[in-house]
Amino acid sequence: MNQLAHLAPASDYDTIRAAIRYLSEHGPDATDLARFARALGLTERQLTDLFRRWCGLSPKSFAQAVALNHAKSLLRDQVSVLETTYAVGLSSTSRLHDLFVTYEAMPPGVFRAGGAGIDMVWGVAPSPFGLAVVTATEYGISGLGFADAETSVEDAFQDLAQRWPRARFSRDDAQVAPLVASIFEPSRWSPDQPVRVVLIGTDFEVQVWETLLQIPCGKAATYSQVAQRIGRPTASRAVGAAVGKNPISFVVPCHRVVGTSGALTGYHWGVPRKRAILGWEAGVVAAETEFHVNRA
Repeated sequence: MNQLAHLAPASDYDTIRAAIRYLSEHGPDATDLARFARALGLTERQLTDLFRRWCGLSPKSFAQAVALNHAKSLLRDQVSVLETTYAVGLSSTSRLHDLFVTYEAMPPGVFRAGGAGIDMVWGVAPSPFGLAVVTATEYGISGLGFADAETSVEDAFQDLAQRWPRARFSRDDAQVAPLVASIFEPSRWSPDQPVRVVLIGTDFEVQVWETLLQIPCGKAATYSQVAQRIGRPTASRAVGAAVGKNPISFVVPCHRVVGTSGALTGYHWGVPRKRAILGWEAGVVAAETEFHVNRA
């Protein structure tokens, strides 16, 4: 499938972060390509090649993909999408361009024991959004975060490890690398080889995270819509707290939850990264749409 078949160089994300800061200040409608490129220390050709390589979009399309009006468009009909998903029992409304995930929730006793007696591996590998820091058990991925110039690898690891305070951790980057590739290379997204994840949290948190898994790539939901979906319509604030505690970033797509207005509020690993992920996913959707149109 012709869709972002390989990971772009990890260093690309440093420039993308700078691009998002620029777009946040100037907005997509006022973006002049030459000025945009100069602000990043690039030529227009280098800027275009960067975005094509990183997410498959032009700089202008990416700018639109991280704008407020795009977030609003993602919300259209989202309640019915979620309801339809649950009604037919699917893990995703999109069987073509969503991350296939299978998961299990750890028993309450394991949660209360803080992972006592469990051996976990952790490691670091490049991703489109900076260095990915991953923890995993024999049952699947238990944590995913990011390291960059502002968050060290050790700090990112500790952020994940504190969720499992009594587990035994050992570092093995080589073992983690193929897990990261299966998550961030869309060409590997397949129902035949789903990404296996392990969720540990309160019953309420796990319920929220399960609902996040129903939001397909290229769509979004509000905190209130998630609250309605789990039968707690007045619990939007509690839902927001649970979303913020999501231990497996990107795979459990908390980045697809936005404010009622479409504002990209809050993300444990930084709002700029949230914007970057949504823009990158827009490229995945666009690539698959083009692929299927060309095949028709």
